[in-house]
Amino acid sequence: METANKIREFHNLINGKVVPAVFGNWIESVNPADGKVWAKIPSSTVEDTEEAILAAKQAFGKWAVLSAIERAAYLRQIGDLLSKYAEELAMLETMDCGWVIRETTYGLIPVLQSIWYDAAQAASIASRGETIQLSANSFGYTLREPLGVVVGILPWNSPLFTFTIKAAYALASGNAVIIKPSEYASVSSLRYGEILNKILPPGILNVVSGDGIVGEALVSHHDVNRVTLTGSGNTAKAIVRSTAQAPKPLTFELGGKSPNIVFADANLEKAAEGVTTNGIFTGNAGQICVGGSRILIQRSVFQEMISLMTDIIKKNIKLGSPVDPQTTMGPLANEAQYNIVRRYIELGIQEGGEIVIGGRSGGEDVLPDEPSLSNGYWVEPTLIRVRQNSLRICQEEIFGPVATVMPFDTEEEALAIANDTSFGLGAGVWTTNLDCAHRMIQKLESGNVWVNTYRRVGPELPFGGFKDSGFGKDSILENTREKTCVIDVG
Repeated sequence: METANKIREFHNLINGKVVPAVFGNWIESVNPADGKVWAKIPSSTVEDTEEAILAAKQAFGKWAVLSAIERAAYLRQIGDLLSKYAEELAMLETMDCGWVIRETTYGLIPVLQSIWYDAAQAASIASRGETIQLSANSFGYTLREPLGVVVGILPWNSPLFTFTIKAAYALASGNAVIIKPSEYASVSSLRYGEILNKILPPGILNVVSGDGIVGEALVSHHDVNRVTLTGSGNTAKAIVRSTAQAPKPLTFELGGKSPNIVFADANLEKAAEGVTTNGIFTGNAGQICVGGSRILIQRSVFQEMISLMTDIIKKNIKLGSPVDPQTTMGPLANEAQYNIVRRYIELGIQEGGEIVIGGRSGGEDVLPDEPSLSNGYWVEPTLIRVRQNSLRICQEEIFGPVATVMPFDTEEEALAIANDTSFGLGAGVWTTNLDCAHRMIQKLESGNVWVNTYRRVGPELPFGGFKDSGFGKDSILENTREKTCVIDVG
């Protein structure tokens, strides 16, 4: 493993202090674009988690008694402060997980700000209850209370976004928060914690990096009152086992195998862009939970759509250094995922799939004119034509710039194929037929359905999945508990 010229060290945030791991151990962070070590993060242990939980528990009491207006003021200050650190955070996110700078700068940071502002506005919702007249001499009312210590476990594909979603609404509700980023991409989260610490009271937000030992210690602790995960199904199962003896509210946002369905009456040029650059061949190389990795096209326009899609891929998708503003798609975020995606491409061919475009991997083959990136985790945008949905590449989440393409004849067939998966996170429908659009929305087994657009998300709308894609939402009310009170005044 090569090493960059200057290695930066980042630290945990515990009780308002930026500190190394208790035992001083480190994990090397690799830049996925060139395969070089560029930073070190704390390799924390159970001792570090104990300190973070104690800090959060002690800080919770003072934070919870603040009014919604007072908590909202803190969150608005965070939104304002991010403008000062936008360039730094965008660069760290790009270096950390390979997400191209053009998107982390102009797309990600403004979204983070809007989430903090929305959470500030929503803080009052977490304080509202209801009053009900039960009889002439008695009435009941409900109270909303914060849960206590909330743990957020992050994925490696979009650390800052998921950090913000998990922290902002939990804090707005009056909880203390501990963030555990992925060991594959912790740098931006650790620095983010330092920045937020400039505004928040000590201990109310803590960030602890490390491997699965840290996650296990956090989720199983009796003083942790809620766990929210964005990650894999295997991690979710491990959390369920770890919390079995100390049950607590769980929210899981897991994987997907989302269909993107194009009907013959659709605006095909718009649809072609929607299922390629917007749907799966994204700035972070298709490493998105709602990636439209199964493209279903009505047979009468199948060849026309294939032509439009390949033209867009050739003309509009540019691989290269993620810090180059001209680059539109970056590398896979880590070596492990790189190898997984390559194996799935090989498997697709073995299963009888036909490569329509792409298929190559490795910096030397994909970017022969950029020798500095030869050791990076590069995979071309790849379309694989398949003839049946039962193949593993159609059923299992690949989590990379790889999509299957399959024709269908009728609306009923499209629905059957779309729902033939254990996942249910996202789905896209491209049609100008309003009746068809509404029927598809009703019958698709998916927590999110987009019509004539794709991946449109925002704090105004809930986001979550069905089936193996998880359950629950990282929303304001899910960070509270509801208490019922009855008073007899007779």
